Amino acid sequence: MSWRDFDAFARLDGDEDMARRLRRAERSRRKLLIHALLTAAAKTPERLGPLPPLDAAWELLARAEARAPRVVNRMLTNPYTGSWAGYTTRLLRNGTDGVSPLWMHLGHVHAIAAAAAIGAELDFETEIPVWHGNAVLPSLGMARFSATAPFSLATVRGAASRYLISHDGETVRLPFALSSDGPGWWGVRQVRSRVGARRFSLRLDDLDPYRGLYEPIPPERVPAGDVERWRRLIDEACRLVAAHLPELAGVMPVGLTSLVPKPHVLFRNLSASTGEAFGSAVVGLPTDGATLAATLIHEFQHIVLGGLLHLVELYEPDPAERIYVPWRDDPRPLSGALQGVYAFFGVAAFWRALAEADPGSRRAAFEFACWRRHSWHALRALRADATLTAAGRRFLDGIAERLGPWQDEAVEAEANRLAEAVARDHLAGWRARHLRPDPSVVAELAAAWSNGRARPPVAADPADLPPTPVPDGSWSRARTDLIRLVVGDPPSPPLPDVWLTVPGATGADFAYATGRFAEAVEGYRAELAADPDRPASLVGLGLALSARGPHPAARALLHCPELVRAVHRHLRGTSPGPPAVERIAAWIGQLVPG
Repeated sequence: MSWRDFDAFARLDGDEDMARRLRRAERSRRKLLIHALLTAAAKTPERLGPLPPLDAAWELLARAEARAPRVVNRMLTNPYTGSWAGYTTRLLRNGTDGVSPLWMHLGHVHAIAAAAAIGAELDFETEIPVWHGNAVLPSLGMARFSATAPFSLATVRGAASRYLISHDGETVRLPFALSSDGPGWWGVRQVRSRVGARRFSLRLDDLDPYRGLYEPIPPERVPAGDVERWRRLIDEACRLVAAHLPELAGVMPVGLTSLVPKPHVLFRNLSASTGEAFGSAVVGLPTDGATLAATLIHEFQHIVLGGLLHLVELYEPDPAERIYVPWRDDPRPLSGALQGVYAFFGVAAFWRALAEADPGSRRAAFEFACWRRHSWHALRALRADATLTAAGRRFLDGIAERLGPWQDEAVEAEANRLAEAVARDHLAGWRARHLRPDPSVVAELAAAWSNGRARPPVAADPADLPPTPVPDGSWSRARTDLIRLVVGDPPSPPLPDVWLTVPGATGADFAYATGRFAEAVEGYRAELAADPDRPASLVGLGLALSARGPHPAARALLHCPELVRAVHRHLRGTSPGPPAVERIAAWIGQLVPG
């Protein structure tokens, strides 16, 4: 990869040709990986079980490539070819079985070759694995049999677009249009959208066993009604991307080719991807096209960075979970934090474009204000990290070149205020759960309180506290969910009608989200009287007090909640009738800068 391409991807300036070069590099990497895998597997023929020789798969792929090279290229760039190759290589290296016998995983190469041969319209016959009655042809579909054995083989044969799959006396004839369903056959659905000169094409793959993030998974057929919802939302999302980020609209179809559809989860935009499955994302059914557009951009950014990491080392290996990022409730290793920065940089770009196009959209203004702040906060921390390579620093500098000026762009005041509140909320909650104050400092403060000292004897300086990945208590995102409902564009339902559907939301959260801060203060005080250890209540009280004006308790609860919590715990364990946690917070807050 040239430095020109590298820098352009960092700044979100990649073009279609650059994306194609990245995809070709990924295809070459997979070809080498598969060759190495099959060469290693051939050295232990006893691990191949009842499979045909692996050379037969190579020969069939070679025939298909000679007849239709683009078909074989598509099979090699199929995201789940990468997942399969990586997973099976690890099994073979470790000498272990996975969720099925090793020979089943090795045999998947015959399924890949068969799918390529069908695409090339070859006359052939081969055998492919059958998982609990399901015989998958990657990217094409799956034949379903009434098998009793969990793992077996089926025969695929045919010529000139007339193909059969047979297993234990049953035969499934593949339909002419392979993406359609037929007797005993489920096709991989294809969703196409055209916006002007831009064409988008995405597979909705709910069949391939290697579409999961970690290990093979069974088919999960999406109901026809949900497929239509997916089609409508994908079309809406593509139109938004094409209208507001036209350059990205030219690049995304090259790098994002397949979605693994998952059910809708209330108030969560679930999505994930893996570097081995370049081109694919696991995505939950969203509520609207704008949400899906932001999610697709987010995952596309992950895909691009995953491809870059196969070519360029951006950081030294360091698995330590030590970095705060505003989009996760747990500390992250540098690798995960960097992935998040790049992904949410893209999300910020999307909402920025929507906010510019529609200045009246409260939602777009809020989301832009949130994601520019969140990604910049994490980026600044990463740029000083000692494990970055020179290339890694160059990549982050490229992001900063674009993201930095966005921090000063004008955003509607209320959207900015709410984005700041969401950021303070999450950081304080993370601190309360993942930072452990020095026990000697806690004991000294507790003793000073018990002795009636008017001011704490030591200043709260938690800057050097290392995080622990084990959380101390649970966390609720209810306040942020409620705020998103508040800023939702029409036809969003009125918050009083729906706030009780928000998981974990309390009356105090509802009062805070609707600007009734005095009522929220009383609500959080009541929650803490019942459970003085609840992180969401501690932080909620700090937010509500802060919204009413400067307050020492608010400063402590938002800047060092872990210390307030630890001192109050100590007093509860050593003193009869301990004070309210708010009093401890106000006492400690005297020495917390405002």
